[in-house]
Formats: sequence, C-alpha cells, structure tokens
Amino acid sequence: MIWCVDDDNTIRDLEVYTLEQTGFQAKGFADGISMLKALESEMPELIILDIMLPEMDGVEILKKIRADQRYKNIPIIMATAKGTEMDKIGGLNSGADDYLVKPFGVMEMVARVNAVLRRMAKDEDEGILVVGNISMKEKEHMVFVQGEKVELTHKEFELLKFFMEHREVVFSRDELMNNIWGMAYVAETRTVDMHIKTLRQKLGSAGGQIKTVIGVGYRLESEV
Repeated sequence: MIWCVDDDNTIRDLEVYTLEQTGFQAKGFADGISMLKALESEMPELIILDIMLPEMDGVEILKKIRADQRYKNIPIIMATAKGTEMDKIGGLNSGADDYLVKPFGVMEMVARVNAVLRRMAKDEDEGILVVGNISMKEKEHMVFVQGEKVELTHKEFELLKFFMEHREVVFSRDELMNNIWGMAYVAETRTVDMHIKTLRQKLGSAGGQIKTVIGVGYRLESEV
C-alpha cells in the first residue's frame, strides 16, 4: 500500500489513480495529521509526502515519523512545488529517501517509487536486519546500535539474529535453548539468561528492546 499525502485533491487523486493503474494499492490523505493517525493501525510500504501541507508541513511530519521507532524505516518520497537545492537538501537531511519536484510526470513518480522499493528490497536480500535502533549485517557478521558497531560473541550474535527475525514474538528459555544451542546441547536454561544479560549490556541504550515476559520468556521489541 502506497500512501499519497497532498492537500490538492486533483494531484492526490491523480497520484492514487496512477499508482493503482500500475499495479499498486494506494490511498490518499489531505493532510499529515490524518495520515499520522492512520499509522497507528496500518503500515504502508511507502509514503509520498508533500511538503506544503496545512497545519503541519511535510518536513515536520517526516521528522515525527523518523523519530518514532515503529515507523522510522518506512520509505518516504518528498514532493513539493519548491525546487531549490536547499529545499532538497533539507528534506533529504531530515530522512527522506527520494525527492520529487512539482510539476512532475506521473510516470516519473512511479519510477521513483519502484526505485526506492527496489533499494529497500535489496537491503533485505543482502541480509540487513533492522529492529528499532539495532541493525545487523548477517553476511558480514556485524551489529550496530544507532550506527555504532557492537562486538558480540557467536552465540550472542545468533541469539540476537533469532530475535530480529522473529520480532515481537515471545520465546521461552527452552525454545531459545533448542533454537540457538540445539536439542543435543546439555545445559541449564540459565545459560539463556546469562546470554540475555550480556547481550543487553553490549547493546547499551538498545538493550532495553529485549523484554522479559514474566513467567514466559523473552522477546525483542522495536522500542526500548
């Protein structure tokens, strides 16, 4: 689902129509506030966000989205009638993934949407996992918290990877033991607790994303 946010009804309807005709599902919003409210119950694949909006402009909305751990990875293309270099730089520096300058052709819009989605898919194909402030490059065996590299042991890495691949899912100590150490591994489930403790410590500010569910086990959440 692609969301188009523009207070001009004609432009917004044309964006939605064109996207639907080229194989996407699309929805329009006349302002950023209604779009932010909709985010609480639905997650789009990508947002095309106009800068000149009533009440709250597009850059402010962009900053709100990027500051929220639940939505910070949604790709966003900024659209505006402004065409100066500083406007582009300001939008991109605030976290936009691409930029459209009005008036733009609808097929240019579709091309940019496809390009951004391909780029996101490539990151996933290359084994890049992101949950909240934690990112992992599987092939390189590297973990980062807010861009800072974190050194983990092999089992800590495997444990974190398992959590990141199953975000928001609660696992018991036995389930974690079986999946990370294997059925044949003989050890107390305290081994899991010890690894969770050191993993939290090494993740620093992001360590709080690993939540203890009393009486059940552990899960990784997108927010601390």
